[in-house]
Amino acid sequence: MKGNRDIWNLPNSLTIFRIALIPVLVFFLLSPTKQSSFLAVVVFSIASITDWLDGYIARKQGIVTTLGKFLDPIADKLLVAAALIMLVGLGRVPAWMVVIIIGREIAVTGLRSIASSEGIVIAASDLGKGKTIFQISALIGLLIHYEYFGIDFHVTGMAILWIALVMTAWSGFDYFYKFMKVILK
Repeated sequence: MKGNRDIWNLPNSLTIFRIALIPVLVFFLLSPTKQSSFLAVVVFSIASITDWLDGYIARKQGIVTTLGKFLDPIADKLLVAAALIMLVGLGRVPAWMVVIIIGREIAVTGLRSIASSEGIVIAASDLGKGKTIFQISALIGLLIHYEYFGIDFHVTGMAILWIALVMTAWSGFDYFYKFMKVILK
């Protein structure tokens, strides 16, 4: 039973909870009202906080598991992809931006899988972490969408999304550069 205890630790449970929040996020985005947008941003924010929290707890308590290493990045990518895809359907984000962001995520995940199968670890870079922060910040603004307190959150979210797009592409090239550098040695 020790294996089950190791798998169902708090960080992994938070990651699974984040994945379970994705259909709830999608549900709220099916109705493009001010209220449902607000609820969607609450769900997205809670999921985003669990991303930080599960990693913090895992490192602090020394309970990093293979399942956690596998599920955590997948949960992050699913959450961001679901939000972006739903926002395209609502006409809040250009589809070409979403294709670039999701395409990069798939390409880097594939690259890291190939590297891992060769015994090469390509750790998350500071650039990749920064990209995630900008993506989450942009998505919060775009999910809120409406004006509150004199702030047009859609315009703010789009401005941040442009920064996230540049960082997404840049970090993607950086991962491929690091991969090629290691492979050519």
